[in-house]
Amino acid sequence: MKFAPHLAAIVALSIVLRIAVALALGDAILELPGIYDQVSYDTLARQVIVGHGFTFPSDWWPATRAGEPTAHWSFLYTLYLAGVYTVFGSHPLAARLIQAIVAGVLYPWLTWRIGRRLFGVPAGLAAAGLAAVYGYFVYYAGALVTETLFVLAVLWTLDLALGIAQSRLETPSSRPPAGRWGAAAALCPWLLLGLALGTAALLRQLILLLAPILFIWLVWATRPHGHERNTRSTRPSWRSAVAGCLVATAVAGALILPWTIRNYQAFGRFVLLNTNSGYVFFWGNHPIYGTDFVPILPNGMYQQLIPAELRGLNEAALDQALFREGIRFVLDDPARYALLSLSRVKAYFEFWPSPESSPMSNLVRTGSFGLYLPLMVYGLLLAAARYRSARAGVTWSGIVLLSGFVAIYSLIHLLSWALIRYRLPVDAVLMPFAGLALVDLADRVLAWTRGHWPRRASVQQPNAPAS
Repeated sequence: MKFAPHLAAIVALSIVLRIAVALALGDAILELPGIYDQVSYDTLARQVIVGHGFTFPSDWWPATRAGEPTAHWSFLYTLYLAGVYTVFGSHPLAARLIQAIVAGVLYPWLTWRIGRRLFGVPAGLAAAGLAAVYGYFVYYAGALVTETLFVLAVLWTLDLALGIAQSRLETPSSRPPAGRWGAAAALCPWLLLGLALGTAALLRQLILLLAPILFIWLVWATRPHGHERNTRSTRPSWRSAVAGCLVATAVAGALILPWTIRNYQAFGRFVLLNTNSGYVFFWGNHPIYGTDFVPILPNGMYQQLIPAELRGLNEAALDQALFREGIRFVLDDPARYALLSLSRVKAYFEFWPSPESSPMSNLVRTGSFGLYLPLMVYGLLLAAARYRSARAGVTWSGIVLLSGFVAIYSLIHLLSWALIRYRLPVDAVLMPFAGLALVDLADRVLAWTRGHWPRRASVQQPNAPAS
């Protein structure tokens, strides 16, 4: 491949940067900005290793009593840490280095695949390079929290979905290939999609809210177009897409079901996966804010806000009770809730230095999102303008998928609880658009230096298969 050396160089740089951060964070667990949760994951993993299961040795955040079961934290990430500690000893640095290498490879590679599918090779390479050096991605790759692996699972899911749509549009017949191996090959992408979606859910269950939208998009993106609609081979296309979505759902469900059973045994009630949505919605919309959201309240205040009559409930029962309280806050004063949600835009999209943040946090914020945001916005506008006439095909439907993910994922957090680290999946999904913008600007500058200014900068034909 002509561009393989360029991608290899980008991946190498990505790995080096993330390993450097992992080494800087070291072999100790410290309460550092944005990654406080690594203390909880480390403690929980050590509890699992010594046979105490998913419990804490003392009263713990958010309101879990010592020795009682918890489902607040990602089971998958806890098991990852427990597995690393079992093999290498209780050394957080080992887990950091493994995660840094995995992220160093997969961040640029998955971004390259998505960018290449939609906008061509140059934009894919540019997007990979941007993802490789993005400050937030580099920092969180060495942190023992779910952010990095969750973002990678999201990118994997979106890449698989785009690949399915691309293959079905290039081969519109809904009839599976002949033979046992042909049928297995046709089923494999859907199985992988279910695996990716289930993995993402085990890291952060929020993705399950977007799963139905993803499946609707898959049916829409693979529908027949124009003259194809009346051909016999494409008429049942949507049915096979629905069948594939059901297969993916079954695989994701199979990954989640054991934890649902475990939760019922632990709490005596139905808990699909994690006990955190109720806490988030209650605290994120409490009347204490008025109409001005504060991302982090002073230490100890969150527990004080829990009504005294609810504090005796177990973690799962309390989570569900707090969710009902949060809904009551909204129904009691919808206008306040609307203004409070609007105020979260500042916390979610903050890119400027803040006096409340450390110098390092301000540097990472302005040097990453602050620099990339103009490229992301320009890329979105450029993609919409350039491909608005192509209402069919992977590029246009992919633009709809990625921009829809950005809008809906952001809206969920604006309606509940907004932090900068919750925005990282959005940043990752916007990288292909930033890559498109960078290539376009480079083409325009190059054309200007040669003495002419093109109406539209050249971009390689998209939709090439991503290898």
